[in-house]
This record gives sequence, C-alpha cells and structure tokens, in this order.
Amino acid sequence: MSRTRIKICGITREQDLQAALDAGADAIGFVFYPPSPRFLTNERAAALVRAVPPFVTRVGLFVNPDAAVLAATLAAVPLDLVQYQGDETPAFCEQFGRPYVKVARMRPGLDLVEFARAYPSARGLLLDAYVEGYGGAGQTFDWSLVPKGLPLPVVVAGGLTVDNVGSAIRQLRPWGVDVSSGVEAAKGIKDAEKINAFVAAVKDADS
Repeated sequence: MSRTRIKICGITREQDLQAALDAGADAIGFVFYPPSPRFLTNERAAALVRAVPPFVTRVGLFVNPDAAVLAATLAAVPLDLVQYQGDETPAFCEQFGRPYVKVARMRPGLDLVEFARAYPSARGLLLDAYVEGYGGAGQTFDWSLVPKGLPLPVVVAGGLTVDNVGSAIRQLRPWGVDVSSGVEAAKGIKDAEKINAFVAAVKDADS
C-alpha cells in the first residue's frame, strides 16, 4: 500500500515551519491570497520558503490572481508547485510554465471526471469543500462524491483533523492529504502537537 503524502498549508511562522518539517511533512503551503489571515507578502514568503530543505515541496496557493502579480511572485519566491484555488482556466494555469495542482470545490452536480479532463497538464486535483468565497473554511465535503478512476492524482482537503483524516484515507485512498485549520491553535498559528498527531493518524491509516 502506498504512503499518503502530507501537505501542511498556511504556514506563517518559522517555528510552525520547523514543526511541520520535524513531523515529516512532504509539502508546505504558503498563501498568497490577500483576504486570507494566512496571507504572506513576497518578501516574508521568500524568507520562509528558502528555509525549506531539499525534497520537501514548496507550494504557493493563489486565488484568481492577476497574471502580472503571479508572475512577480514566482520571480521573487522559489516555489516548486502552484496551487490554483479559484476559477482559473486551463490556459491561465499553463501559461507560467510551473507545475500546478488545480482545486476542485466539491458539491453535488460537479462532474469531477470532466473537471479533471479539462486540466490534463495538472499534476493533480486537490478536492476541497465548496463554501462562499474561497478555501474550505475548515469544512468537510461529502467524500462519496469522489468517483473511482480519476485521471489525475487526488489530494483531499477540507476540514481534515486528527479525528477524521484516517477515515478519509481509508475511504478514498488519495495520493495525499492537505491540512491547515485542523492543525492550528488560531488562524495562521499552527500547533506542533496537533501537527504531530495528524501525521501519526495518517501513518496509522496507511498501515
């Protein structure tokens, strides 16, 4: 059985970055969406991103960004992967020449197979809860909406915590899981104990 990869998203502080790395996170997410309480300026993000060691993926989260703004961020911050969280078109996602994952905001009626086919160059699909605005706001979605045999690797997000991530993995067997608010003490402030417990729950579900 393959190992479920883990992304810790919304890192804003050095000590939280270190806690995620110490716990064994495979990817670290940095938010470039100004309305978010986890938003980072390019200067602040660059300092954190450069502290990430080799073989850990550095992910930048964007929501319907202006092309010039995104290009400037990619020039200033050494990101490995772009996460498009909004309504970006395939052509928009592809124009920057960076590997990317596309977020699908899950709700009844969304044809996830067709959605995946629309983004053939994506490295994967990240499934999040549909809420007003963007981001899952710590809410889960109905995991039964995810069909088998999708043409892209699946990463599950949306309200994951130490209490439910094991169930999500056992039901969906995704390539990875993505957590933010589920390992926080407050918005943008991670809790090292929660991170460690979350990672342990993922490993337990894989065993």
